[in-house]
Amino acid sequence: MRDEAAIGVDIGGTKIHFAVVDNNGQIRCQDIVPTRGERGAKAVMDTVASGIARMLEGHGRLAEPPPIAGIGIGSAGQIHYRSGEVAHALDGIPGWIGTPIKRLVEERFPYPVYLDNDVNVIGIAEKQFGKGRTLEHFICLALGTGVGGAIVQSGRLLRGVYGGAGELGHISVDFNGPRCPCGNFGCLELYASGTGIARMARERSSSLEGTVRDIDSRGVMAAWHQGEQWAEEIMDIAIRALSAGISGMIHTFNPQAVFIGGGVASSGDRLMNRVSEHVRKTTASAMWKEVELLPASMGAGSGVIGAAAQGWFYSMPRE
Repeated sequence: MRDEAAIGVDIGGTKIHFAVVDNNGQIRCQDIVPTRGERGAKAVMDTVASGIARMLEGHGRLAEPPPIAGIGIGSAGQIHYRSGEVAHALDGIPGWIGTPIKRLVEERFPYPVYLDNDVNVIGIAEKQFGKGRTLEHFICLALGTGVGGAIVQSGRLLRGVYGGAGELGHISVDFNGPRCPCGNFGCLELYASGTGIARMARERSSSLEGTVRDIDSRGVMAAWHQGEQWAEEIMDIAIRALSAGISGMIHTFNPQAVFIGGGVASSGDRLMNRVSEHVRKTTASAMWKEVELLPASMGAGSGVIGAAAQGWFYSMPRE
């Protein structure tokens, strides 16, 4: 493959990451700006266009810059991958649902434009450049503000009807649990996400102490690593919920690996070891011996790298 580069854009709820990425998966230049989603969809798209323009300028300043092959975008929310529009999203960006991201970017820049969900592009990064390169069947879980998922089956992303497949955070792990904004009860996201862990900490302090503990998931996990009993109780719920969800995913998709990333997963080996122990006990032995639970291998830039890599991923020959 000749040397090429692509512009990657990772649109998140709090920040937008821009980068020039070469076809070896290396970031050549980058920028991160606040999303400021409260301004609405048009303003966010103006920010996206401005950031792409800056990356093109930065690319032009590189020594012997490789040609630009395209622009790839990963966005929070469910993405209609054929039309290039946002099919569903929460209300962090007013008017985001229905935004024709692909068309709006194509109107401003003379390059092919690719668009997908922000966790699907993490799956692409793993397949193109990470530990997933040698695998044909794997799952990516992103444990952050929510729980996102991507499913790679026979080397291809599993999409469903319009691109909504992989909403693994909305698998119920407790049908008697609290109501989720998606409409279901006891979703995995309510327990294993940063938001879910913080919610459980607030509820516990309110019921036992009479006051609401002002603490986020990072504080809970720090207390957990320090051996505080209250944090152990919360993390035990989060780990058992996550393990139940992963066991169900293994039984459903029979993958070679489950990659776990995101802010919650960054707490290290203790979390991975505990999850692995629980999943082993609740998974059929034939499936367990074929699967590995692995930390995500592409790091903090996986979203923008995978976004940029979409054109190369789709051009790869498949059996």
